[in-house]
Amino acid sequence: MLPTGPDARDSWHVLKVMAEFVQSIEVLSRLPPGVSVFGSARTPEDRKDYRLAREFGAEMARRGRTVITGGGPGIMEAANRGAHENGGVSVGLNITLPHEQLPNPYQTHELEFNYFFVRKVMFLRYSEVLVAFPGGFGTMDEFFEVMTLIQTLKTDPFPVVLVGTDFWSGLIAWMHETMLERYACISPGDMDLFKLTDDVDEAVEIVESFLAGEACAPELPRPTGPAAEMTAEGTRVGVNPRYPVSQQDPPEPGI
Repeated sequence: MLPTGPDARDSWHVLKVMAEFVQSIEVLSRLPPGVSVFGSARTPEDRKDYRLAREFGAEMARRGRTVITGGGPGIMEAANRGAHENGGVSVGLNITLPHEQLPNPYQTHELEFNYFFVRKVMFLRYSEVLVAFPGGFGTMDEFFEVMTLIQTLKTDPFPVVLVGTDFWSGLIAWMHETMLERYACISPGDMDLFKLTDDVDEAVEIVESFLAGEACAPELPRPTGPAAEMTAEGTRVGVNPRYPVSQQDPPEPGI
């Protein structure tokens, strides 16, 4: 007889989490280098940012890059559509929600997730670049999580491109004036960890330059030794706060 009760149900959820990781790794690990595109699910087709996201997806496809989105409508649909229409690899990491999220029809590879955190790991693990168009709380969440990973050296720097000066400039001004200058919550160099543009060609050039080997951010310290070892999900092991670095061993392979 299977165990019952809340604790037992929580334990069985672990298997569901593992299944989502396994299924998505099996698909994404076999695809060409990926570019994740984030943005609002509510963007209509007749808006400029939809057109720009579609153009960007098309340009990535022409260059043989995998376009990865959340699989929904709006900006996600636009980027998938541009890639799909140009014979590219167009991936949707769809999330099950009580409302709003419906898969767009422009996906060559469609994955479904119950857990936001698993989905976010897959976005970052199999993308070499993040491009964010105007969006809501989800887009902000994804942007700031990537900023945190780069700032804390949990991952090597990679291009983060914000498309849409009118949309992003207010947030960037607040980050500079409040987070940096008034409260000193971030360092001056943190403001250089992303790029802002209205030009799809410039966004494409940033992506292509990085994939060709060009540095994308100011020089950051590079961890060495056990702390620099990479884990299976694509971030560094780091330093255990309870032990000196000299006492820490490298992780087991695949951990």
